[in-house]
Amino acid sequence: MNNNNNIDDPNIVVDPDLISELPDECLACVFQSLGPGDRKRCSLVCRRWLVAEGQSRHRISLDARSDLMDAVPSLFTRFDAVTKLALKCDRRSVSIGDDALVMISMRCRNLTRLKLRACREITDAGMVGFAKNCKGLKKLSCGSCTFGAKGMNAVLDNCAALEEISVKRLRGITDGVAAEPIGPGVAAGSLKTICLKELYNGQCFGPLIVGSKKLKTLKLFRCSGDWDKLLEVIADKVTSLVEIHLERLQVSDHGLAAISNCLDLEILHLVKTPECTNAALVSIANRCNLLRKLHIDGWKTNRIGDEGLIAIAKRCPNLQELVLIGVNPTSLSLGLLGANCRNLQRLALCASETIGDAEICCIASKCMALKKLCIKGCPVSDHGMEALAVGCPNLVKVKVKKCRGVTCEGAGWLRASRGSLAVNLDTAANEPLDRYPSDVAVVENEGLISHSAAEADTASSSSNGRSSFSKARLSFFAGRNFVACTFRRWSNGNNSSNGS
Repeated sequence: MNNNNNIDDPNIVVDPDLISELPDECLACVFQSLGPGDRKRCSLVCRRWLVAEGQSRHRISLDARSDLMDAVPSLFTRFDAVTKLALKCDRRSVSIGDDALVMISMRCRNLTRLKLRACREITDAGMVGFAKNCKGLKKLSCGSCTFGAKGMNAVLDNCAALEEISVKRLRGITDGVAAEPIGPGVAAGSLKTICLKELYNGQCFGPLIVGSKKLKTLKLFRCSGDWDKLLEVIADKVTSLVEIHLERLQVSDHGLAAISNCLDLEILHLVKTPECTNAALVSIANRCNLLRKLHIDGWKTNRIGDEGLIAIAKRCPNLQELVLIGVNPTSLSLGLLGANCRNLQRLALCASETIGDAEICCIASKCMALKKLCIKGCPVSDHGMEALAVGCPNLVKVKVKKCRGVTCEGAGWLRASRGSLAVNLDTAANEPLDRYPSDVAVVENEGLISHSAAEADTASSSSNGRSSFSKARLSFFAGRNFVACTFRRWSNGNNSSNGS
């Protein structure tokens, strides 16, 4: 039998194995372009690929239960180039302790980001040992941990390159009447973002905040205690703040008046701060003329309304994004916002008792630059949709949710009138209106730790049933893809296009 496939036959040319000739650097670039599953499968091809895949993996997330301790030496011998590490433990399990964290820090000297979740067995001693070994840390995020001020100060005293810190439910600082102050440390010279969530003694971070002269973003969520005095000190000492988020915080007009000293302020979120009134918003408007994004959840207290919004309209011409939840503005303020804020492109109006057809008509006639509009839980009807059909020439996306006066016929007519407009109608009534809606929450930088990182809504208009009127128009939209977008995705898409 003549075997023409014999590789020893000199007349047969065998194709060279080009993959085996790839340098390790090129192989690593290929691995970095693959998903987690493909990377794992590729690592099983041969020993060389196993080594190259491990050395090219810079980010790793581990189940941080106590038995991880035994795997640390072999695990980080393979993944010796890790720079971003997440250690997450189930709340019902025992987490790794100080010895494991110190051992990891000794093998990951190039670590720049660390995330700790529910690692309750890590104490101040473990954080001290970690900080001494990983002095190049740039980002620290910890939640539901039990170490205290000593461990946090160790990080701040050793990590001079730290740029971002996020702390949530840090149990170790709740003991005692007077908590030990945290910061500033050498990290204060480089910190740009501080985020504090659900802390009992959050004011103990005051020295850190005040000492961070380059601080750009400050986020305070559901931290107990009176914050007025500390905000006054912060605004006096830290003048570089560009972004401030205050949610469910005990802060009054005095605290916000102090914030108005931050002349470079561009982004302000006031979420369920019931002691804040129109006077505070007027103070902000008079001095923070660079304001681009304003979110207000008035919690239906009627303490912020036309007076404050008129001041914003007159003093903040650069406003691009406005979210009003539980606030009752009228055409008086909305008309001025549309006329004076020529760059207003994103507007959300939620759970307002005064936003009716007249107000939508005002928006349609005044807001010439508006691109995205979200209306939720407002007494708007199909007549408002008719106004949008002829107004807002730059409008590209409209979301109407839980507005009982708007029917499928009205939304369908709006789509038919403006073929390029994406319209999403959701009449579901199973979501309370008094919470901060996920469909208007903006995620500023992913990985940024946003306080309400709910997933984007899926297209719901198709699942709520259609009337015969809108079914008759389906052929009109053949070939078009009207995917429902949330206000969050609108904002992210717009930010990427504007470079903001």
